Amino acid sequence: MQNQISPLIVSFGATDPVGAQGLFADQASFAAMGCHGLPVVTAILTGDTAQTDNLHPVEADLVDDQARTVLEDMQVAAIKVGLVGSVENVTVIAEIAADYPDQPLILDPVHTELDEQTPDAEDLLTAIQELLLPQASLLLISAVELARMSDSGDDNPVSDDLSVSVMSVIDSGCEYVLVTGTPSGAGEIENQLFGPSGLIKKYVWPRVPGTHCGAGSTLSAAIAALLANGMDMTDAVLEAQEYTHATLRHSQQLGMGKRVPDRFFWAKEIADSAKDPLSQSDSITSYDQ
Repeated sequence: MQNQISPLIVSFGATDPVGAQGLFADQASFAAMGCHGLPVVTAILTGDTAQTDNLHPVEADLVDDQARTVLEDMQVAAIKVGLVGSVENVTVIAEIAADYPDQPLILDPVHTELDEQTPDAEDLLTAIQELLLPQASLLLISAVELARMSDSGDDNPVSDDLSVSVMSVIDSGCEYVLVTGTPSGAGEIENQLFGPSGLIKKYVWPRVPGTHCGAGSTLSAAIAALLANGMDMTDAVLEAQEYTHATLRHSQQLGMGKRVPDRFFWAKEIADSAKDPLSQSDSITSYDQ
């Protein structure tokens, strides 16, 4: 009997030598959710667990060649866009996405610290707004990045009202927006999901101690994987947050800088349980706070 093929996800993003964010985070998160990732390199990062030192964009023609070659060979269930690297890459990715309108498109492209290293940072943000947002099923963005995006266009002045800024994004054609890091109580992290009718739900999570690198990449990749598996948007957003929170609780101090999420925490628990049948390990689906 032939095994069922895992859902395939094309992921545009950067390589990170630490393996904490970008394409390597995507690959691990996809695999943890039973999917197979098809990574398309848009940029190469250099750095360590403390910081990212440099961003080196890949030529747009090479991005196009990587993606179209695999897309002509395989049927994908979702598309995820992370760090894009250049305006030219945005144009190429938008053209490719337009050829696959039936697949959910998850956007997590705004990374302020890295984007500001490019000489055309503002043009890059404008290109994302004009070419990618109208095609997006969901935009994942922090409250800080949302304010920067809202302030970048002359026709969309920044608003103190989060919902106004979000709805301007949705009016551009994006179906859902998940805003992370919205104002919350001490010791808590709050995220808010918006749809065409406005705020859908607020999620409040206990803050995991320490500083981490790659939480956003993990979250957006998990959402893409759950959608590829056929889950609806609201359920996918909730379960992806539960998974991401668990990876942070099990994060590892690999170097002298930030902690790295453990996307396969459950595999260690299963292994420990196999060694000790009496252990009370959580299963992969047990992400309750």
